[in-house]
This record gives sequence, C-alpha cells and structure tokens, in this order.
Amino acid sequence: MLSQAAILLTALLFGGMILYSFGFASFLFSALPADAAGPLLRRAFPHFYVFVIGCALAGAALTANVDGTSALILGLIAATALLARQILMPAINEATDMGNRRRFGVLHTGSVLITLAHIAGSAAVILRLSA
Repeated sequence: MLSQAAILLTALLFGGMILYSFGFASFLFSALPADAAGPLLRRAFPHFYVFVIGCALAGAALTANVDGTSALILGLIAATALLARQILMPAINEATDMGNRRRFGVLHTGSVLITLAHIAGSAAVILRLSA
C-alpha cells in the first residue's frame, strides 16, 4: 500500500513539474505581456517550490522502507528544490531587477537544468517503484 501511495505521489510531483514548467509558464508569456507575465510568474515560483519540496519529502518518507534509492532521489529533489527556492530564485530576481541580462541568463539556465533533473529523477522513481 505504501508503495502505491509513493507511486501516486511521485506521479503528482512529476506531472505538476511538467505542467508548471512547460504549460503554465509558457501560457503566461503567450497570454500576457512580458511586463505582466514576469511578475506573476515570480509570485508563483515560491509556491511551485513548496509543492516540489513537499511532494518529494513525502515521497521520500513513503519509499524509505521500500526502496532506498528512490528515497534518496526524492530527498535530493527536495534538498535541491529548497536551495533553488532560497538561493537561486532570489539571485534570479535580483539579476532581473538590476537589468543584468547575462547573469539572469546563466542563473535561469541553471534553474531550468535543475528542474529538468527533478523531472528526470521523479520519472526514474516512478519507473523503479512500478517495476
């Protein structure tokens, strides 16, 4: 039963990250002017990271006795999402506010790569637990 709950929770994490990254963010910039979409996305990101951290931690707890590797992957997702929320996101916002496009580009690319790693990690957990 715990394994099934862990699969569902990790699937929620995976789907939520896909929807937010490739759906919501893209939609905002296509539906709103950049000067409105940017601040709205900035307000939404902290909530996104709380969702990722919460789902990953809960998934790690549920998988700890079932599959240590999956628990480790989910724990790493939670830890790196926390770092992204507390360190990387404020640095990205500061670069935007200062008009430093080069620094923004480097930091934003890092953020995207972290999110892609989170998506890949959660997919790996789903595959491990459902095997």
